[in-house]
Amino acid sequence: MQLSKSEEELMNILWKQKKAYMKDLLEAYEAPKPATTTIATLLKRMTDKGFVAYNLFGRAREYYPLVRKKDYFSKHLNGLIKNFFNDSAGQFASFFTKETNLSKTELEDLKKLIDQELKKK
Repeated sequence: MQLSKSEEELMNILWKQKKAYMKDLLEAYEAPKPATTTIATLLKRMTDKGFVAYNLFGRAREYYPLVRKKDYFSKHLNGLIKNFFNDSAGQFASFFTKETNLSKTELEDLKKLIDQELKKK
C-alpha cells in the first residue's frame, strides 16, 4: 500500500519525531500550516492503512510510525524499478547516473559504495 503525497509529508515528520502528539505534528509544518482537521484526517487514513498507530493518554493521542522509513522507500523504489525500468536495476542505475547531473565526486562516491557491496558478496 502506498501513501499520498500529503501522507508522505506527514509521515516524514513522524519518522523524524518518532513519537508525536497532534500539536507537535502541526508545529513541524511550515506556514501556511494545515488545519488540525486535515492532519486528523491524514492520521486516520494512515492508521487505517497500517502505517501509524497511537497510544491513548486520556483524550490525547501519541502517534508513532509502524513502518520504518527505510522499508517504505525500499519498497517504493523497487516498485519504480519494476514498473518503469523493466525490473532492471541496471537500467535504473544507467538512467540515474546519466539524468541526475551527479558531480564527478558524487559518481566516485557511488562507485565506492558499489565496490563495497561487491566485496560483501
